[in-house]
Amino acid sequence: MTTVHPGTLGNAARGFRGRILGLQPLTIGGFPAEELERRLLELGFVEGEPVEILHQGLFGRDPIAVRVRTATIALRRQEAAAILVESTDA
Repeated sequence: MTTVHPGTLGNAARGFRGRILGLQPLTIGGFPAEELERRLLELGFVEGEPVEILHQGLFGRDPIAVRVRTATIALRRQEAAAILVESTDA
């Protein structure tokens, strides 16, 4: 049986495995929410895709290395907070 814990990728710990539920971008430091959403979609952060946190920075847990399908992408946790996810770990 699959355990579901919805939340944001920005709050997830290293080793998290789940799937993307959608995007909820916010304006970050003057960077428009619409632009962040567009960039995340272009990078492959699409609803239903599998996602995993592979690595996190030593200080402040930032940035994180995220695998989406077969691509590995570095994100700041602030950007990752716009990605809604659910855990698929049992």
